[in-house]
Amino acid sequence: MKEPAIVFKDFSFQYRVQHEPTLHDINLTIYKGEKVLILGSSGSGKSTLANCINGLIPFSHHGTMTGSVTVMGQETRESSIYGLSKTVGTVLQDSDAQFVGLSVAEDIAFAMENEAKPRREMVPIVEEHAATVGMSDFLGAVPFNLSGGQKQKVAIAGVLGSNVNILIFDEPLAALDPQMGNTAVELIDDLARDKERTIIIIEHRLEDVLHRNVDRIVLMADGRIAADMTPDELLKSDLLQKHGIREPLYVTAMKYAGCELEGTENLGDINTIRFTDEAKGKLMRFFTEESEPMPENTADEVVGFDHVTYEYDAGKPVVRDASFSIKRGERIAVIGKNGAGKSTAAKLICGVARPKSGTVRIDGQDAKSLSIKEIGERVGYVMQNPNQMIIKDTIKKEVEYALTIREMPQDTIREKATAALNACSLYSMRNWPVDTVSYGQKKRITVASILVLEPDVLILDEPSAGQDYKSYTEIMKFINVLNREYGKTILFITHDMHLALENTERAIVFSDGEVIADDKVFAVLANDDIISRANLKQTSLYTLAKHLCLEPEQVTRRFIAHEREASKA
Repeated sequence: MKEPAIVFKDFSFQYRVQHEPTLHDINLTIYKGEKVLILGSSGSGKSTLANCINGLIPFSHHGTMTGSVTVMGQETRESSIYGLSKTVGTVLQDSDAQFVGLSVAEDIAFAMENEAKPRREMVPIVEEHAATVGMSDFLGAVPFNLSGGQKQKVAIAGVLGSNVNILIFDEPLAALDPQMGNTAVELIDDLARDKERTIIIIEHRLEDVLHRNVDRIVLMADGRIAADMTPDELLKSDLLQKHGIREPLYVTAMKYAGCELEGTENLGDINTIRFTDEAKGKLMRFFTEESEPMPENTADEVVGFDHVTYEYDAGKPVVRDASFSIKRGERIAVIGKNGAGKSTAAKLICGVARPKSGTVRIDGQDAKSLSIKEIGERVGYVMQNPNQMIIKDTIKKEVEYALTIREMPQDTIREKATAALNACSLYSMRNWPVDTVSYGQKKRITVASILVLEPDVLILDEPSAGQDYKSYTEIMKFINVLNREYGKTILFITHDMHLALENTERAIVFSDGEVIADDKVFAVLANDDIISRANLKQTSLYTLAKHLCLEPEQVTRRFIAHEREASKA
């Protein structure tokens, strides 16, 4: 008989500041030793559910609770955050918010120091937990100076120092490049091998989490449990599409090929999946079918790099001898690991940074001859976080701001702002306060505020970051309209391989400041050497190609071609 670790019974919760409950009638049992994924779009209630387990609700986030939630047999409302921290550890999405020590060793030891554990007992435990997460060589390092993946490992080790038997990972992949994301999933899986430990993962990136198997998936929607089933059962249902969750690419490919999912064994694990003969035949026919070749772009160059080098500190170039050419109307993914030089390249295009050597060209002109203001009228940069860009209180004022400070005539401001608001489907909301709209709508506002200057080039930094699939899809449809109907050149700085596959034709890949690839997206994502050097990861289409004994480039190219054809229909 399995021992329950967490039990919700007829549980509901309403935050004090809200008019409606966030969680409704939750009945859920998670057993000791299980590895469970809590899946759901933004606002589905998945993070609130986790906060009811670790004690942040009701002891930090106040509201009205009905029903019961117990952790290891203890009713949470009769405990405390401190009491629950003995049993439950949470690894936050933002690792920086979790650090308390001045070194990695101090941070891992923090919980034990609070218990006044003698140093001679702490040291071997700190060394053991550092080794568990692969950070033995960094015990003296400052946590804030580490990479995103290393920070997350330290955060995990710090929670292990509490000797907890329930671990909650809140969106563990959000800040990591693709390869580090894989490493994080593998590390969580290693921790789950201890059958005394219960693992709960909060995520909306299903394919990435399924890099390693989970026991169950609890799908949240509108504050309720929409499903509680195995990965196989969920993937064979229509619930993912119904609730706006992106399904794994290989499942989409099977649907494109006309395969029946029901008869497929191990559908939730691409590494051990077993196709029926019929499904395998359909996949082979689909992927060997010829598609129309993608037309070459023969337009003029809008941005060019000619042997560009840039350094923040003397002798330490962050962009090194980079050369590439971007043509009008292209959609390009700029990809690579954290710190590879992608964002610095964007700053060089925008004129915020100027090259130490080499030439940046904008519309055929040497950017050195152009002011930042002049470049800004040709190149627009949309930051990852819209809250860092928005400064006015209403949508209309925000969109008009760039024109207002240029002292344009009021008729011109009105005309240009109206055109940008219409292009971004914001005109009917133009008088709304900015703080009343969703994150995705804020993204559109920032695009409109750049678009009003009618730039030739739009650079979008991580447009899918922090968004669920539904919000992301809404924004990408809009961006692609700007490309097709308004002829805008689009550069996506991204870690999201799905975004690159579905929305761009070409990828420029950075690694350690150098451009190591500039090719069709399907060719880049099928190249093992590039994937490894740029800290990217193979998509499930690559693994599917290996199962079918086909070339990954062929499979990826056919998948992309079919998506393009479907989008035109």
